[in-house]
Amino acid sequence: MDIVVTILVTILIFGVLIFIHELGHFLVAKACKIKVNEFAMGMGPTLLKWQGKETKYALRAFPIGGFVSMEGEDEASGEKNAFCNKPVWQRILVVITGPIMNLVLGFLVLIVVVSMQPLNGSNVVAKFNDNAVSNQAGLQVGDEILSINGNGILVDTDIIYSLLRAENGVADIDVRRDGEVVHLENVQFKMTETDGKPQIDIDFKVKAIEKDFFSVMKMSFHKTLSYAKTIWVSLLDVITGNVGINELSGPIGVGQVVNQTIQLGLASVLNLAAFISINVGIFNFLPFPALDGWRFFVLIIEGIRRKPISTKYESAINFIGLALLMLLMVLVAFNDVFRLFGG
Repeated sequence: MDIVVTILVTILIFGVLIFIHELGHFLVAKACKIKVNEFAMGMGPTLLKWQGKETKYALRAFPIGGFVSMEGEDEASGEKNAFCNKPVWQRILVVITGPIMNLVLGFLVLIVVVSMQPLNGSNVVAKFNDNAVSNQAGLQVGDEILSINGNGILVDTDIIYSLLRAENGVADIDVRRDGEVVHLENVQFKMTETDGKPQIDIDFKVKAIEKDFFSVMKMSFHKTLSYAKTIWVSLLDVITGNVGINELSGPIGVGQVVNQTIQLGLASVLNLAAFISINVGIFNFLPFPALDGWRFFVLIIEGIRRKPISTKYESAINFIGLALLMLLMVLVAFNDVFRLFGG
């Protein structure tokens, strides 16, 4: 029964994120009077379909994606309302609204999550644990932590993420104390072991923030920025080789995390959904072939050159990019299965 619930919740999360993404493309395309041939949820064979005045709406068999098919999107068209015949600025709006909708959705879900919490953490040190060592290097109660090893701190989870990345439990910390910025060098934390891996022991607690409308909105916005920054740093880690491909997770790996968060309650599931939504938004903004970010990049170049890039070359690049993405998905799925059955 747990497996069924996990699968359903995972499909629901991805389904909502994909629907919101594609809805962004669809609504702006319609607003710009671009002819939309099909709005589909899922991939593969069509299960259900409904023909509107202009657009076919379809539900397909495999819940692994979706698409908005616009006239003249990938080829030349003589249709006046084809995508390719619209001004560059309109096409840019159509392309970028998908990932923007994911970012907005993540923010809205985080408002719900923050509102559900009785209290929310700040970046101000409230007290030190027994046998703490970080206070011996100058960290004090009342310090507002501004940055750790050069990484800006917006919310309490930034503190955890930045310290977990600190080598050998040593970090340079900037704090605001009595209205002045104080730089603390080589703040030492104890190191412990979790599952045989060294891990830093964060030996202090932060002050709680009382909830009101403005604090909830501010915290939700800061969490959105924090998640976006975390995702971006993680992507850079993969690109630079600090994190191996074998450590990436796909839908199967996300399903395992969903199973764990279900045990923690609705707020944790929503928090994960917000993180994934922001992740989808950031990832789609990357200027990689077959992603929205690449099409955005191509349209910017077209706007500068005042003439489009050859459809032949653009299609070839998109095909190669899609093939590489599919290969990456296969590798990630293999990693997920290996971790699932190999522990």
